[in-house]
Amino acid sequence: MTRPGGTWQNWGRTEKVRPQLVEYPTTISAVRRSVRSAAARGRAIKAVGAGHSFTGIAVAPGTLLDLSDLSGLVSVDRERARVRLLAGTRLHRIPALLAPYGLAMTNLGDIDRQSISGAISTGTHGTGLRFGGLATQVVGVTLVTADGELLTVDEEENAELLPAVALGLGALGILVDVTIQCVPAFVLRAVERPEPLPDVVAGFGERVKDADHFEFYWFPHTDVALTKTNTRLPADAATHPLGAVTRFVDDALIGNRVHQAVCSAGRAVPALVPGINRLSARVWGDRGFSDLSHRVFATSRSVRFREMEYAVPLERLPDAFAAVQRVIDANGWRIEFPIEVRAAAGDDRWLSTAHGRDSGYIAVHRYWRADPTDYFAAVEEVMLAHEGRPHWGKMHTLDAAALRTRYPRFEEFIALRDRLDPERRFRNPYLDRVLGP
Repeated sequence: MTRPGGTWQNWGRTEKVRPQLVEYPTTISAVRRSVRSAAARGRAIKAVGAGHSFTGIAVAPGTLLDLSDLSGLVSVDRERARVRLLAGTRLHRIPALLAPYGLAMTNLGDIDRQSISGAISTGTHGTGLRFGGLATQVVGVTLVTADGELLTVDEEENAELLPAVALGLGALGILVDVTIQCVPAFVLRAVERPEPLPDVVAGFGERVKDADHFEFYWFPHTDVALTKTNTRLPADAATHPLGAVTRFVDDALIGNRVHQAVCSAGRAVPALVPGINRLSARVWGDRGFSDLSHRVFATSRSVRFREMEYAVPLERLPDAFAAVQRVIDANGWRIEFPIEVRAAAGDDRWLSTAHGRDSGYIAVHRYWRADPTDYFAAVEEVMLAHEGRPHWGKMHTLDAAALRTRYPRFEEFIALRDRLDPERRFRNPYLDRVLGP
């Protein structure tokens, strides 16, 4: 389906564009036709997923290719526990597709609204020092290249390209299907509780090594960390899920509606923020439950926000976090959103934020109606001083010159881009900035 372009904007309301044309392909053949048509007209073309990136990575001034209808399960390799999914498949729909085969994704982030192709292409990750980002679960892709041809990349064909195309920023072509290495379905036991912040920060390195999944949230202006520890259990383990009432009160009411109200109040009267945060730190968390993995990994997020996240070498995370605390205090800011701290395993994906090193992640947020500029700039300065790499789908100011020094395989990626898209059919302003024109 094709229609004239209306205004497209992302979930965080940080980016918007009015494409010349919007297309909704339902087949791989339709994607190929769209790419060839755009090329014939000298028009750039970009695929978009769910619009959950805060950067302009999916902005499409020319042809916007909405892959929402290119969705579903293509095939299952039961013996090797692998599934092939069409690129537009939303993460939250995948568990139901895998359930009949007793499979699950190895790891997930805390938001599951993204498409599988968008999630891997931007470096989306979960938490857990034994687990890499979602792109590390990719064992094969099919890519529509700039000439409209299909390029298969897997263990048997073009295997050397997989570390690049599995996390390719949308710069190498249009992903049309993705093959994921799954694991047997499993249960997660979750323990969420408040703990003294200094103890949690000091012990972070050991906590992430000891637990399957460990992370914490910190509300600025408090001395409490809200910790989350998830333990993996077999699929036949007894489950004790949150009841409907408890889930509604904790997640929908307190986590979203009340937080929406306090964010609005804090924006109107910043002096209220420290007191609100202290109250939030007492109210949130302190619960235990167990359920199928995807029901524990992901949470509902209806409060709109803007986010910046940096990955630093794991051993540098405590110092980086302390520096962020000092920056907030020194500037007298009143920050209404918690800071999220996680860890992930090092990997071999060329543009992964965890390439070649176990990484700690610090994510900062602001309510979407608040101006994040000064806060994010100051935190970014801290992260850069600690060898930080920015999440590709979250706000940052770095350009190709700065990023080139932070990724050992950056030049090889650019060379592959030159080979696969010499005329820059898949360019947009964001890619021009972070990769060069």
